[in-house]
Amino acid sequence: MNLLAKLRPRRFEMWHQILIAMILGVAAGHLIGAPAKALQPLGDIFMSLIRMCVIPVVFVSLVCGITSLRDLAAMRRIAWKAIVIYALSMGVTVVLAMGVASFFGIGQGFHLGGEDIAVHVTEPISLTDSLLAAIPSNPFKAFADGALLPTIVFAVFFGIAINLAGEAGRPVRSFFESLAAVVFKLITMVLKFAPFGVFGLMAFVTADHGFAVLGHLGALVAVNYATFLFFMIVMCGAMLLLSGLNPAPFVRKMLPIQLFAYSTASSNATLPLNMENTQKRLGVDKGVASFVLPLGATINMAGLAAYLGTVTIFASNAYGIELSVTQLMTVVLTTVMASIGAAGIPGTALVVMSLVLASVGLPLEVIAVIAAVDRLLDMGCTSANVTGDTVTAVIVAKSEGVLNITEYNRA
Repeated sequence: MNLLAKLRPRRFEMWHQILIAMILGVAAGHLIGAPAKALQPLGDIFMSLIRMCVIPVVFVSLVCGITSLRDLAAMRRIAWKAIVIYALSMGVTVVLAMGVASFFGIGQGFHLGGEDIAVHVTEPISLTDSLLAAIPSNPFKAFADGALLPTIVFAVFFGIAINLAGEAGRPVRSFFESLAAVVFKLITMVLKFAPFGVFGLMAFVTADHGFAVLGHLGALVAVNYATFLFFMIVMCGAMLLLSGLNPAPFVRKMLPIQLFAYSTASSNATLPLNMENTQKRLGVDKGVASFVLPLGATINMAGLAAYLGTVTIFASNAYGIELSVTQLMTVVLTTVMASIGAAGIPGTALVVMSLVLASVGLPLEVIAVIAAVDRLLDMGCTSANVTGDTVTAVIVAKSEGVLNITEYNRA
């Protein structure tokens, strides 16, 4: 019996399946060419299934996370720790990205100023309007619209209200705990389709963009990817070391999540899988993971901050507009604030980009050029965003004494 068990082929884990699907998708897109774009519906179906789960996962997880934190002082500590880490990581990343982009002079010699490029960009929303929009006048409308930030705000208040209700709130708490089990079973069902969806997405992206983006756009892509890798490996590793943790288990266990985030280009779509991985494999307490990760999927966009910082330098060089120190500081502040309000879905960067460029008077027409490689950049920055969310959850759990160190270090 033992011999038969040894001879029986091992079942591929989910991350193995996703990695194989990515490789096969890239190969199909390259070898088949334009006809491979017909595989896009596989990815669209999968993304629709994931989006179907996002609002229920965020709402139920946050409510359960808050109700598990009966101590309001502990909840305040966790929230502030997470927000401070998110803000600092975004600020440092955008400064780093702008510095690297300036050093390599990306965009110089592109000479966009004399070209007539048509571009249609959604009007940027003011920061005041963004903050007001975060408070849902009708939470059910926010659910229906898939508006994540208002959903999070309502979930926080609802979870606190359950705790404050005391004994009367216990049945509601039990209901949400049961609902969470059902929702995560739904996610398990949806994720069975992940390899097929990833295959379709990668085949389409490869057929649409090819392996190489030449010239100035290639330099923009290269600088961004270098920054993303530096953030995920060096910065996140340093944060874990400063917290007294070995980065190696984190890097190993985050790989499937990073691959998934890269292929879907959506922090929200990656959230359900990341929630399970963070709790079961990284040993983060359920209460911390259920609170910090959905919050991070909405307000932590370290990858997007790097993307916007490099695009700003690219645009200033391409148009021959020199930015002052004050303007560069404005870009950093605006980028962090705009990233906080950005939705964790593909294509968000092109809309948020208009707010950042307009803050220092750079022409918005450059967005039409950037759009050609937006998907490639979006995929990379999503992996960075998700990595930042998870390392924050681990650090906060460690600081609160609720990280299972044995599970974290387990091979």
